[in-house]
Amino acid sequence: MHMRYFVMVLALCSPLAAATCDSLAKLDLPHSTITLAQSVAAGELTLPAGAVPRFPGFPPPDFSKLPAICRVAATLKPSSDSEIKIEVWMPEAGPSSKWNGKLEAVGNGAWAGNISYRDLATAVSAGYAAASTDTGHSETTAAFVVGHPEKLIDFAYRAVHEMTIAAKTITAAYYGKAPARAYFNGCSTGGRQALTEAQRYPDDYDGIIAGAAANYPTHLQGAQVWTTKITNQNGGYIPPAKYPLIHNAVLEACDALDGVKDRVLEDPRRCHFDPRALLCKGADTDNCLTPGQVDVARKIYAGPGAAIFPGLERGSEMGWATLSGPKPMALAAETYQYLVFHDQNWNYLTFDPARDIQIAEKTIGSTMDAINPNLKPFFNHGGKLLMYHGWADPGIAPENSVNYFTAVEDVLGGKAAASNSIRLFMVPGMGHCAGGDGTDDFDKIGTLDAWVEANRAPASIAAAHKTKGAVDRTRPLCPYPETAHYKGSGSTDDAANFVCAAR
Repeated sequence: MHMRYFVMVLALCSPLAAATCDSLAKLDLPHSTITLAQSVAAGELTLPAGAVPRFPGFPPPDFSKLPAICRVAATLKPSSDSEIKIEVWMPEAGPSSKWNGKLEAVGNGAWAGNISYRDLATAVSAGYAAASTDTGHSETTAAFVVGHPEKLIDFAYRAVHEMTIAAKTITAAYYGKAPARAYFNGCSTGGRQALTEAQRYPDDYDGIIAGAAANYPTHLQGAQVWTTKITNQNGGYIPPAKYPLIHNAVLEACDALDGVKDRVLEDPRRCHFDPRALLCKGADTDNCLTPGQVDVARKIYAGPGAAIFPGLERGSEMGWATLSGPKPMALAAETYQYLVFHDQNWNYLTFDPARDIQIAEKTIGSTMDAINPNLKPFFNHGGKLLMYHGWADPGIAPENSVNYFTAVEDVLGGKAAASNSIRLFMVPGMGHCAGGDGTDDFDKIGTLDAWVEANRAPASIAAAHKTKGAVDRTRPLCPYPETAHYKGSGSTDDAANFVCAAR
């Protein structure tokens, strides 16, 4: 072990003298520079314009309710071409400190390229010391990898690990004691980061949350490109004006299969609606599908092949513009342009899934894919993995999470052997990480913390759906493969009238 890391590990295991926030500017970290160590009064945080990316449907974060914090920023350089930015926010130390004694690191989305300030604020407001990284670049596309192989490694896995080591050290230095627990919480790219940590660095965290994990980029991004390709060939493009037509037809055919008509499919795999039912009898109108559109809809549900990647589920139709628009999702195309073929002018219409996904596996699979189901090293020290995925996700096929979860169970010797180490919660009607008609509001970090502390796997998770901020439905989320069953009486918008059970 490198001497400086040895000293750092020793420090984490020994009582320390607490430091002032300002003094952390002089903290000695391996291959790192502290660039900011600043006490911020409650509600006084300000960030430069553009520091927080805007996402459709998400209001800008409100920092006015943020507690008093110690804000530390650092630049980590584990390689000669690395420049990994991190921030660690810690509830103010002292007799009235609101720190819960734990660390929560938060993940990124898409190509990252920025600190996840919104999620830092959520974590620190809940009492956690919180950490985030830009993964080593500030770009919004994959252009940052051109001529910079070390930056791809940083993005793929090294940045989160380096952030974790630094965040634990900074937290221990500030409070005079190491965090009692460390958790990672991410969705999408953050879900891939979560599973990567569990696989590559099993000792980094005590508990990990992996939502809608983009953990199989060679196949996932290939399937996404394929979906756009088949959409824009042979007159099969489906205009967004027809999405409600297909979605409503799916609900009409399958909504009642779970015993409750609520515009949500509890398990959409039970639905076998055939888009041919909407085939135009004559001229093309907004109320029917042409033969080419029927073919595309069927292929979207089927996917490029079970051995390659699953298809989207019935119920996802309102979000089909994500993959089935007039051009590929940028993240998908850029994976093949910049990472696989190193050709900015690569044309997605030339994509051949059987050929090109194999090339991707050979080129970037060992760096980017996080598909190793052997999580025994993580589970052997008591690590807990909480997975979740929305059944109506229009970007990452939900069955991918089911497949990985099942593979982990198999390695551990079956469901009984795995049940107190890994749980998967499929969320009916939820889109990508959030949104949709389903109950997408639930306490992920609280559920994980209770599981780690009490060593009791969650039998269900209370979840809510909100309209304009007001709760209008509650349901239990059930551990896969269980689903929520209506007891037969009482409001179907009240979780108390449902029970989790196998079908």
